[in-house]
Amino acid sequence: MSIYFTEDHEWIKVDGDIGTVGISPYAAKQLGDVVFVELPEIGREMDKGDEAAVVESVKAASEVYAPVGGEVTEVNTVLEDAPETVNASADGEGWFLKMKIADADELGALMDEAKYKDYCDGL
Repeated sequence: MSIYFTEDHEWIKVDGDIGTVGISPYAAKQLGDVVFVELPEIGREMDKGDEAAVVESVKAASEVYAPVGGEVTEVNTVLEDAPETVNASADGEGWFLKMKIADADELGALMDEAKYKDYCDGL
């Protein structure tokens, strides 16, 4: 399983042609306490960069963008009743959606863990 990151702090863990999408611990920390998550509909087709979900925290509302294009196959309904899961486990149980990746070549434009760490260190 490979993991990739965007400059907007989304991550995608890839297993075959399925990608699990969430936000990084860095992003969760910047948001503060998450109080609401709006998830996409299963079956929704998204292009890379489309708004995939919305996260509301005590500080702000923020969009979560699709790191690659594809079709939503599953959403993390736990977040509807326990949005704080994003803060507790942003890179684990706090995932937002799973998608069937339309074009795996789009992953090449994303950062690996080492590049993402360097990117965050420079912020």
